[in-house]
Amino acid sequence: MTTGTALAVLTGLLVAACGSSGAPDTPVASASAEPAQPDPRALLAARVAVAKDKRYVAAYTLTAQGKAPRSILVTVATDRTWRVDVQGGALGGTQDVAIASRPEGLYQCPINPASGCVRVAASGKRLPAAVDPRLQYVFVAWLDVLLDRQIPLAVAPAEALADTSAPCFAVEPGVTAIAPPIDPGTFCYNDDGILTAAKFAFGQLTLTGEVVAAPGTISLPGPVVDGSPLSTSAPPPPPSAPASPTHS
Repeated sequence: MTTGTALAVLTGLLVAACGSSGAPDTPVASASAEPAQPDPRALLAARVAVAKDKRYVAAYTLTAQGKAPRSILVTVATDRTWRVDVQGGALGGTQDVAIASRPEGLYQCPINPASGCVRVAASGKRLPAAVDPRLQYVFVAWLDVLLDRQIPLAVAPAEALADTSAPCFAVEPGVTAIAPPIDPGTFCYNDDGILTAAKFAFGQLTLTGEVVAAPGTISLPGPVVDGSPLSTSAPPPPPSAPASPTHS
């Protein structure tokens, strides 16, 4: 046997020995994929979709720092008309008003005592800023904003607000604009689609009492009249009387 032949045979034996000895290769276990986290915006939208189909009458309390609590009564009727009664919603908190939507328009109606209702906008439009208490958007217009995935919003889970066990979500508009489509705030909805609490710059809403069945349609608290709506701002103080002349 030549030296070259011997080396070739030895090399073949070593290769065969390496291939037949030792434990078989163990495949490396792939890391298990983490379960996908639920999308907070999708979770909120699912609850808002239920809320949009809800018809009800519900009472809320609005609390704001430095102000006395105010009562809010929300009625969403089966025919989709709606009415939101706001204690202290006009004249700097001294006049209660109802904001009501019917097919023929949006109305502002003084209540307690009631007087005539003034048409302030077309149905589906925003109220003029000077007469707008803004609370009604929480229950009507902002539902469409929360459901529209084309509107950029940042949505994240939020700590539960006081007096509610429903899941809460912090919402921030994703664009800066003169008139953002929604106010930044926190929304809490239960499984039935009822807003149990919400918090915004103008205060915190908390559901109080039982939610009851909706009427077939909303009623205005007074007749429709021509006139000017009440401003949300306090009226200017009356002019002071001129000083009486003095006599020497």
